[in-house]
Order: sequence, then structure tokens, then C-alpha cells
Amino acid sequence: MKLTFLTASVSRNAGGLFQSVRRLAQSVQSSGGQVSVLGVDDEHTVQDIQSWHPLSIQTYPVIGPDRFHFAPKLIGALTENAPDVLSSHGLWNYTSVATVRWHRRTGKPYIVHPHGMLDSWAVQNAQWKKLLSELLYEKRNLQQAACIRALCESEARAIRAYGLKNPICVIPNGIDPPRLARGWADAGALAAMKRDGFKVLLYLGRIHPKKGLPNLLRAWKAAADAESGNAGGWVLAIAGWEEGGHEAELKRLTKDIDVPSVIFLGPQFGEAKAASYFHSDAFILPSFSEGLPMAVLEAWSYAKPVVITPGCNLPEGVAAGAALGIEPDVESIRRGLIQLFEMSEAQRQAMGARGRTLVAERFAWPGIAREMQAVAQWLLGGGPPPECVRLN
Repeated sequence: MKLTFLTASVSRNAGGLFQSVRRLAQSVQSSGGQVSVLGVDDEHTVQDIQSWHPLSIQTYPVIGPDRFHFAPKLIGALTENAPDVLSSHGLWNYTSVATVRWHRRTGKPYIVHPHGMLDSWAVQNAQWKKLLSELLYEKRNLQQAACIRALCESEARAIRAYGLKNPICVIPNGIDPPRLARGWADAGALAAMKRDGFKVLLYLGRIHPKKGLPNLLRAWKAAADAESGNAGGWVLAIAGWEEGGHEAELKRLTKDIDVPSVIFLGPQFGEAKAASYFHSDAFILPSFSEGLPMAVLEAWSYAKPVVITPGCNLPEGVAAGAALGIEPDVESIRRGLIQLFEMSEAQRQAMGARGRTLVAERFAWPGIAREMQAVAQWLLGGGPPPECVRLN
């Protein structure tokens, strides 16, 4: 069985999808699948494509606006690639058009992976553009999919709420155990903070309005003004890649309302990213909407306690005592921060340890790859649906 993964970007420009799509494809091949990957070119493709080894990667130039990813050679490349099943990742761009046209030519099945892009907040954001996309191509892409993958039960409900009746497979993202590297003890700005006796609360991810960072800054300010708990001993580190000028807005807000003890680290990749997790004391994601956030799984893999909203779609983390649950509004975030500050070091370490156990038991890539292969085999006529499939 040959699987082709289609994704708009094979580089860091894909954000969390760079890790999740890449590792799923590599894991499926490692478990015996035949996998190839198609994508488009961007400024980081040449540098980042090496991390997809040993997979076969083909990328194609974009014409016009980068966000739509119009790469007309993709359709011919898909036909030539001749997969038995296509695995199409993401929505609202030209990869959906290419998927539909490939399906029309070949009649072969495909799986759509929305990665949280059908959650209600995501659909309502830039709503008129998505309504136009839906009319032109996205509705056909979704309705004709042989199966739609949800990362969690919440996303499966969002897919049904969008009006789709396709079979849904519920298969989460996975995570790899971290590899500790020599030299991290002295690496980067966070290491200096630690040497000065500060504790670090880390946000790491895309700098985008849906992540709730303005509310985090306001809540951080409120917690500091109240002098609650041990707030004076903490630094908020915001790390990530900017989108649409939002980081500049956050920096202006930090200055305008005089938010203390905040540093902006910029994008963190590779060892710099690993060092950021390593030197942090806790992680926060105050997001309005996610699929299943890789950053939270990564923080747990480093045994860090996390603070998350319902939009992160990881209620099992709160249930397991591996996370503090908050809402994405300022007051709820403030209360969550104070709760974190007032925990003892031993309590935070125990919470982080529970997170590491959770990802080891429920989010390991080999098992996820086997589930994905079982779904693809079923779509090719391989008997009854796997347990992860919801038919209604």
C-alpha cells in the first residue's frame, strides 16, 4: 500500500504541522508503509527538508500569494506519484484544490486531516475568506473525503457540527522522547535567567491572535500588581515565529501597560527549541482554538507542568493532574498563574512527571502510525472499520 502525504509546507513555516505531519509520515514508513511526501517551496524548504529523511520529498514552486500556496504542478505530481491512498493535511489553500482534482481523475480515496481548522473559533476567524473558499473548493474537498481524521473527540464533534457526515477516525498527534544534549546547561537567554535565580514560564509556538497572548500579558500584569504568591520570582518567556505583525502588537501592549518580567525570544528551532523547554519551569498555552497542540505534548515530554485552556483539547491532562485548567479570559488566566506560583517546587515537578507518563502511554508515534495504516487499509477494502473510526 502506497501512501502519499500532501502538505502546504514541509518547513518550519508550517508551525506545529511541521513536526506532526513529518513524524506521522516517518512513523508510518518505519512501521512498514510505503510513504512519499509532496509539498510546496518556501524560504526554509532547502534547510528543513533534511529533517524528513529517509522519506522521498518533492516540492514545487508557488505562484502568487504565499498563503494560498498555488502550486499548479502539484496535480500532475500527484497523478504521477500514484498513491493508493492520499493523506491531505490542512485546509483553506491550494492543496485542497489539488486533492479534489486528483480524486476526480483517479477515483482513489483520500483522508483529510484538518488539524483543528474546523473548530468553531478557527472557522469564524477570517470568516468571509473561508466562506468563499468553501464555495469554490473546500466544501467539495471535505464532502468527498473517504475519511476525515480528528485529533481528539472534541475535534470530531466540531467536524460533525460543521455538517460533515463522512467517517471520522480519531487519532491523536504523537511525541518523541526528548534527547538531552550536552551544553544545554549554559545555552541561551533562559539559562542566564535560571542562573540569576528566576523561574521561567514558557510560551512556545506561533505568534497568532488565536493563541490568547494579549490576555496572557494582561493576566501576567494583574498577577504581578497583586503581588500574589511568588510572582516576583518568575519570568514570562514568549518564543515563536511571528504571523501578521502580531508580535509587534504584543510588544506594544507590554510597553503600554508596563508588563514586568517578559522576554521575547523569537523563533526557536532544533537545539534552541529543546533548550527552551529544558530551562523552563512550566509551560502555558492560553489558546482559543487548537487541534491537538504539539507544544503541550513537547512540554510534557520534558516533564514540565502545563497551564492550558479547553481549546487545547487535552482534558486528559487536567484529569491526570498533569495540567492546570484555565479559560482563555484574563481573570481565569490570572488565577491559574497565581495557582502555579503558589505551588511548591515538588508539586510542580510531580505534575510534570505525570505529564511525561501521559505522553509515553497515550501519544507514542509507533501506535499512532499503526492506527493510521489500519484506516488506510480499511479504505482499500480491508474488512470492518478499525476501532478509531466513527461512522456516525
